[in-house]
Amino acid sequence: MKKFSVLVGLFLSVISGVGFAQEKVVDKVVAVVGDNIILKSEIDQQYAQYLMQGNKPDENTKCAFLENMLSQKLLTQQAVLDSITVNDEDVDDEIDRRMRMMVSRAGGQDRLEEFLGKSLIQYKDEIRPEIREQLVAQKMQVKITEKVEVTPLEVERFFKAFPKDSLPEYNTEVEIGTIVVYPQLTDKEKEVYKDKAETLRLRVKSGDNFATLARLYSQDPGSAREGGELPFFDRNTMAKEFTAWAFKLKPGEISPVFETEFGFHFLQVIDRKGEQVKVRHILIIPQNTQASLDRAKIKIDSIYTKVKTGKIDFSNAASLYSDDNETKYNGGMMLDAENVSIRTTHIPTDKLDPKVFLTIDTMKVGTYSTPELFTDARGKTGYRFFYLKSKVPPHKANLDQDLPKIKDAAYQEKVNKTVSEWFEKKRKSTYIKIDKDYDHCDSLKDWMITSTETANK
Repeated sequence: MKKFSVLVGLFLSVISGVGFAQEKVVDKVVAVVGDNIILKSEIDQQYAQYLMQGNKPDENTKCAFLENMLSQKLLTQQAVLDSITVNDEDVDDEIDRRMRMMVSRAGGQDRLEEFLGKSLIQYKDEIRPEIREQLVAQKMQVKITEKVEVTPLEVERFFKAFPKDSLPEYNTEVEIGTIVVYPQLTDKEKEVYKDKAETLRLRVKSGDNFATLARLYSQDPGSAREGGELPFFDRNTMAKEFTAWAFKLKPGEISPVFETEFGFHFLQVIDRKGEQVKVRHILIIPQNTQASLDRAKIKIDSIYTKVKTGKIDFSNAASLYSDDNETKYNGGMMLDAENVSIRTTHIPTDKLDPKVFLTIDTMKVGTYSTPELFTDARGKTGYRFFYLKSKVPPHKANLDQDLPKIKDAAYQEKVNKTVSEWFEKKRKSTYIKIDKDYDHCDSLKDWMITSTETANK
């Protein structure tokens, strides 16, 4: 089972990565799964990508690629029987995501097209069937495990099954709260940025190319290089003001300038498919003035004083005054970003932002740091202070201190077991044939046994 659990993880990581187009050349069939075939060229192209990413040559990697593709074929075949599909918008979004990643890695669209030997439009069309199949396989695997749950008794049994000398060691962990205040500009201070956005909008209305202006002037780093174009999104994805205009306009129409928490925008609707819309936009981000920074400093100092003197509880203060949307609805407490699924507030110190660690390292439990100026991951400047709620020294895993992590591990083991059992059952009822060139692959032994048994039926 453990070997197959590794396969499941590898399979998901491979199909979520960047793929290359498969040339439709009948070269050699290396595997048959039911009514589907896998070509040698498909494995070779994945291996070429593996080498291109700087990995050392390893023929055994081809075994893993073939095992992943065998798994994918089984999943997609079952998806057909279960009427599981993905819509065109999801496929478009995934293709766009991969293209942005590939363009970034290649150092620009022109360099990527030169490497591919074709335009991105051609390449997108070629990989569309492959991407659709991968998304269907992912969706099928989700369905297989959607009812998996773990009870408290199962968690306890999972933990007790570990040999005492094999229990994981956990680093020092802390619980940290934060309150953040970002500078707020007055209407007069924001006017120059709104006017700049309006000037660009009028240029578009007068005939200037929207995409060109977006590349030159938009301050949205994620879409500017794409001419301001965003992937299809639904009503729950963007800021509410952005969503309101995107779904109000017809294709081709341009919005007035409007404001969101990110700055001033105007957008043009490109296409609409049901409850999905595709737009291009230009964003102008207002810059802080010294006066706005001074006002923010006065506000954070006031909050800090009230919390430190006990006039207001830290949790309530965060809910009422903090501008950090990721923590304010959690009483100001930060979550472990690498364990999002278990929503734990216990964060290993080696996973903290170095600047945060330097601040809290010398603090005592129950104390607050003094307000400091900082710049967040989006480049936004503001003031913040921290609250050190707890500090747990290095220790071996135990149910009292580490229940969320142990529960998640027990859940993952049950998910892997469920998927493994599903594959075992499907392999026995599906015609599978693997080329003898892969006889050396230890990871394929179970598949080969299955293929021999099926062929002899």
